[in-house]
Amino acid sequence: MSTTIFTVFTPTYNRAHTLHRVYESLLNQSFKEFEWIVVDDGSTDNTCDLIECWSQESWFPIRYFYQKNQHKKVAFNRAAQEAYGDLFLGLDSDDRCVPEALEKLWKYWQSIPVHHREDFSGVSVLCKDELGQIVGDRFPKDILDSDSIEILFRYKVHGDKWGFQRTSILRTYPFPGDVDGLVPESVVWFRISRKFKPRYVNDPLLINYRETDSITRSLNQVTRRADGRALFAREILQHDWRWARYDPVAIFKEAIAYTYFHKFLRHRYTVRRWPLQGFVPKLLVSLTYPIAQLCYWRDVKQGVL
Repeated sequence: MSTTIFTVFTPTYNRAHTLHRVYESLLNQSFKEFEWIVVDDGSTDNTCDLIECWSQESWFPIRYFYQKNQHKKVAFNRAAQEAYGDLFLGLDSDDRCVPEALEKLWKYWQSIPVHHREDFSGVSVLCKDELGQIVGDRFPKDILDSDSIEILFRYKVHGDKWGFQRTSILRTYPFPGDVDGLVPESVVWFRISRKFKPRYVNDPLLINYRETDSITRSLNQVTRRADGRALFAREILQHDWRWARYDPVAIFKEAIAYTYFHKFLRHRYTVRRWPLQGFVPKLLVSLTYPIAQLCYWRDVKQGVL
């Protein structure tokens, strides 16, 4: 099996009209040691023909995999297993990266001392929009060694970020396969963060494009995200409730979300999904139960559910 430094992974579904952004930005990369894996999640457009054409003309290797529609989690796990790169970099089908993106990511990774690198999962950087404006919050330092959980609850950094993970770690921490529908990516990032840490850098290397039919918008469909969202809330309450000293509101919101989404799931399952263990997580859910109930009744009345 041949190896390379980066595997760039793009999951796609009927995005033939935007995939050119990814392809063109990869063609222009100053760093050459990478492959591009495209996992097609059941597209019915001309994605396959497009990738075949690019494969014949491209100077970098392109590998294409087709699967019946099973959501991004399955595509991600498959790409991680198929990857030849030591470092795994997701690049969505409607975005592009700057020409020096891979070169800089590799430089930031190399800046971590070799004897400490086993403690790190990867590197995360900023995103910007088509107009060059930073998306979301900057990190509190230009270079910060932290983890996804601390970044969220202590530093309160929100908004899209971009980066790579070591492929070997992603194979150890795959997206859970026992979740119906969509799984928040933070489920995986937080699991990894409980053992490894990324290096965070205030450098905008990804350009986000907001499409009217983007995957981000579909996440608002409760039917597709209820199970994964309930799992994520459970994991926060189970493992990370102590971060309430920095952001109690965020932890209480997860307690509300746990009850809210379980009320939706009870119509589909005869047993309770993702049960809680421990006194504090159960107490948090009990304290916030009335608020969750009110939110649920409100959305039922408004026809959201």
